[in-house]
Amino acid sequence: MAATLGLSSGLSSEVIAQSIQLGMPIACEPGRTCYIQNYIDADPSASARDFKCGTLTYDGHNGTDFRLPSLASQRAGVEVLASASGRVLRTRGDAPDGAFSKSAREAVRDVECGNGVVIEHAEHWETQYCHMASGSLAVKPGDVVKGGQPLGRVGLSGLTEYPHLHFTVRHNGAVVDPFAYGAAAGSCGSGEPLWHPALHAQLAYQERAVLNAGFASGPVTMESIEDGSADKEVPSTGAAAIVAFIRVIGLKTGDAQQLAIKDPLGNVIAENRAPQLQANKAQFMLFTGKKRPATGWDRGTYKATYVVERDGRVVLKKDMELTL
Repeated sequence: MAATLGLSSGLSSEVIAQSIQLGMPIACEPGRTCYIQNYIDADPSASARDFKCGTLTYDGHNGTDFRLPSLASQRAGVEVLASASGRVLRTRGDAPDGAFSKSAREAVRDVECGNGVVIEHAEHWETQYCHMASGSLAVKPGDVVKGGQPLGRVGLSGLTEYPHLHFTVRHNGAVVDPFAYGAAAGSCGSGEPLWHPALHAQLAYQERAVLNAGFASGPVTMESIEDGSADKEVPSTGAAAIVAFIRVIGLKTGDAQQLAIKDPLGNVIAENRAPQLQANKAQFMLFTGKKRPATGWDRGTYKATYVVERDGRVVLKKDMELTL
C-alpha cells in the first residue's frame, strides 16, 4: 500500500507545511465516539514514545490510530473520509474482516494494512487509510476525491486487534507526524500540526481516556464490553446485581485506580481499589458490584465514580448515574 513519490524542489519547509491542511479522516467525534489509541513512534531506537514523549504508541508505529469504542459501533457503520482533496493512487478491498492478534501476524503478512486507500495530494503529499471494512470501498484508482468525501467504512481487516482507522501521512515518501510536522529530533511537543485549525481543540492530546463506562446486571468481561453486550445489561429494579464497569486507555506505570458505587442515600455499597500499575497499559478494564439484597434494591439514583490518581493528584475522573 505504501508509495514513494517524486522529490519536490525549491520549497522552504514553511511553504511545504502550508501546502496541505488535513481534515478528519473518519466520521466521528474525538473523545466521544472515537479516541486516539496510538500516535506515530517518534523514537528511532527500539524504544517508543509519541510526539509528546508519552506512551501512546509502540515501536515502529507509523500512523495515527483512531479507535472506535466497540465492535458494536463499528458494525453500525463509521465512514472513512478523505482527509484532503486529491487523486486515488491505489486501493485494496478484498481482505477479510477479522480481529487478528499480533501473534497471528503471519496470517496477514504483506497485507497488514488490510483494505485501504492511498491518495496523492499536491506538492507530493500522500495519505493512507487502513483496516477498512471488506466490500465497503467507494473509490477506485484514478478517482479524484474532495476533502471529506467518503472512501469506505472502518473495519477489522489486516493486522488489527480492535476496530480503528490507521491513518498515515507521507511527504516525498517519508512518514510525517500530522501532530508534529518538522519537530526537532528528540524534542517533546515541538513541530506544527497539519490539521485544520478548527480541529485543534478536538484533537488535543490526552494522556488517558475513558473508552467505555456504564452499569450492568452481572459479571463484565473485556469481551462483553468490546462486543457491546455489556451495555445491554442495564440493571432494573429486579436485577440480580448492580455492577459498574469502565475501560480506559493510556494508563501509566504508577497509576492507582478506584471505582466505587453509592446507593441513593450516599452509602458506598461496592468498591474496587486496584493496586498501582507496574507497567503502562494500552487498555485496562475495572469493575465492581453488589448482589441484590434480600429486601431488594432501593429506588432512586445510584452513582458510580472512577478515579485515577498519580503522585497524590487526580489525573482522570468519570462519574456515572443509574436511576431505578
